[in-house]
Amino acid sequence: MDKFLQPVKRNNTRSVKWDWTEKLFNYKDVLPMWVADMDFPTADAVQEAIMNRAKHNVYGYTAADDQLTNTITYWLLKRHNWSVDPRTILFSPGVVTSLNIIVNTLTKEGDQVMIQTPVYHPFYEAVEKHNRKLIKNSLIRKQEKYVIDFDDFEQKLKDGVKLFILCSPHNPVGRVWSTEELRRMGELCVSYGVIIVADEIHADLIYKPHVHKPMATISNEIADHTITCMSPSKTFNLAGLQASYIITHNRAWKLKLKRTFHKFGLHLLNPFGIVAMEAAYEKGEPWLNGLLNQLEQNKSYTINVLKQETDRIKVIEPEGTYLLWFDCRGLGMDQKELKRFMQEEARVGLNDGIQFGQEGSGFMRMNIACPPPTLEEGLKRITTTVKQL
Repeated sequence: MDKFLQPVKRNNTRSVKWDWTEKLFNYKDVLPMWVADMDFPTADAVQEAIMNRAKHNVYGYTAADDQLTNTITYWLLKRHNWSVDPRTILFSPGVVTSLNIIVNTLTKEGDQVMIQTPVYHPFYEAVEKHNRKLIKNSLIRKQEKYVIDFDDFEQKLKDGVKLFILCSPHNPVGRVWSTEELRRMGELCVSYGVIIVADEIHADLIYKPHVHKPMATISNEIADHTITCMSPSKTFNLAGLQASYIITHNRAWKLKLKRTFHKFGLHLLNPFGIVAMEAAYEKGEPWLNGLLNQLEQNKSYTINVLKQETDRIKVIEPEGTYLLWFDCRGLGMDQKELKRFMQEEARVGLNDGIQFGQEGSGFMRMNIACPPPTLEEGLKRITTTVKQL
């Protein structure tokens, strides 16, 4: 599909990635390959739905309805073999908003909340900004991929964790957790009465032969202990439209969360977010298949280029997501030097690994959801500069 091959100018659109380059990286000519939105146009069906809604020319309060929830349940059944009761769905402006609302509503100050590090930095904020105690179950690097330290996992639950935030697929290390891993985590949480909050926003972005398994599909008992946060925003590049949803079988939790969303005035989606979500799930699958094909090519290209050009940066090959975790420890730099090297010498804007926790020291994260010319230029800048060391 041509729309995945040609760069799109995003400057002067108030793009955080492109229009804030100098503000964030100090130089105008830094190539931004960081924040998790894509440099691909979304599906034609989504654009058409937004344009048709815009023509109406009245943009008042808009509510999600049965048609939207039925569209979501159809997508989840088709893509993830997950039969979801529409009554278990609650809408939210975004997954990060949902995480904060859930922690605020279902735990109290001082409660222990566990995350698996290194991990998406808003997880830390969702715990610490609400005065909860952050507990880390650090992932273990083993044979070029990350695995769960289950002994530590269970011990932390025994020590009083009240809520566990799961990143599935995992950002930034790219793991797609196996059914066995999910079952073991889920059963331990059930055994110790721990609430599971599964951030599954990258669920549709999976590389074959891996398959995403929603935590709530592992067993009915685990489903009763799980709150799932999802959105088409990463899948279809709709992050700016602010539309996501929560799924939980626990009616008491849903009622409490609904009350909190109303309390903070976060219970209505915007009209464009609604029609975009609906169009994406109803008509966007062919576009998604094309996207996955391009991401697979970009992933393979990146891994091969780095293997051929330098042995000082290694890629943790992802099983899902369009985010690559670069092990840059072979450059022999501390984190401050590494960040400066990438933005000032290579002139590439990546996510600083330490942003994801202390376990990210010596690492950087690259977004490969871009047309091939952009990716080629970014990798050329990095490898050429590394060779000059």
